[in-house]
Amino acid sequence: MTETNNNIQKTCLHSRHVSLGALMSPFAGFDMPIRYTSIIDEHNAVRGKVGMFDVSHMGEIFVEGDEAEEFVNHIFTNEIRGFAPGKVLYGMMCYPDGGTVDDLLVYRESEPGHFLLVVNAANIAKDHEWILSAAKLNPRTGKPFDCVIRNESPRWGQIAVQGPESEKSMVEVLGITEAALLSFYTFTDICHEGRRVIVSRTGYTGEDGFEIYASLEDTVEYWDRLMDAGVVPCGLGCRDTLRFEAGLPLYGDELSPEISPVMAGLGMFCKLDKEEFIGKDALVRQKAEGTARKLVGIEIDDRAVPRAGYPVELEDGTEVGVVTTGYHSITLDRSVCFALVDSAYSALGTPLSIRIRKKVFPGRVVKKRFYVPNYKK
Repeated sequence: MTETNNNIQKTCLHSRHVSLGALMSPFAGFDMPIRYTSIIDEHNAVRGKVGMFDVSHMGEIFVEGDEAEEFVNHIFTNEIRGFAPGKVLYGMMCYPDGGTVDDLLVYRESEPGHFLLVVNAANIAKDHEWILSAAKLNPRTGKPFDCVIRNESPRWGQIAVQGPESEKSMVEVLGITEAALLSFYTFTDICHEGRRVIVSRTGYTGEDGFEIYASLEDTVEYWDRLMDAGVVPCGLGCRDTLRFEAGLPLYGDELSPEISPVMAGLGMFCKLDKEEFIGKDALVRQKAEGTARKLVGIEIDDRAVPRAGYPVELEDGTEVGVVTTGYHSITLDRSVCFALVDSAYSALGTPLSIRIRKKVFPGRVVKKRFYVPNYKK
């Protein structure tokens, strides 16, 4: 990210978006491109070939020190002990009551005791303060954790290159040959053409893809090289339609301080057999006793679009939930949504309806992963 203007921040690629005529809109405190041409065209570019996103608004927080591993494990729902350098793990940070602080990626670097936490743009300041606060007390020793926490978000740009031809673009266009050696959810921290670059292979679209972390200046150069090679620039509009089809949550919609990972169906990323982590007791209780509401997928028998905030109802009109994200799927040509519903109505096949303004559209509970992802095996 770079400068701030009237409290709206701009990424290092902002001028490139403007020159391309992108539709710009505030998102998570940043002036971001929503689309360049059309959401459908950009969505299909990623599904069919390759597209790229400016994700320089995301946050990079580094944790280093003798107790860095113990500390990250203390604040992270997943288990980082025992996973090798070069691996990436997905999980959450939780409040003591089980509510979600944020979902994030943890990168374990090759140097012992060095970790990179990649957090959501809207939560950078909040997450940083929460992490600093959590570091003040190691429950094992009664003292502060012996680690250094650095929010380096302003120093890093990030481009996500996504789609079936993403590896080809990384290797042939950018010359980052190390990308081809990465497996799913791994990364490498390299010197490429004399510059430090972190390259990972995760993705948020349901397709094979890479993330390039570099200095602000180098990020602009990589973007220009990809543009010159014909890689399609994509906005946040299709980033949302792509992640939604693949069943991936968005913080603020499917996760929040009021929506725990267990409620969201993300319990597999919460290692409840760990000795301890913040929020563990609450999540153990939720898993054992159940939660009042659960996140489900719903497909409706119509082309009408179920939007966030629309009520979910039973046949008799009783409201039992609310839509969190909904679209007429571009890839599947079906109207589907995520919804938070009373747990009694969360089983697959349960008939549920969506009220869209004055009309009610019948549907049923389906799996949340609407589209089968094509990740690197």
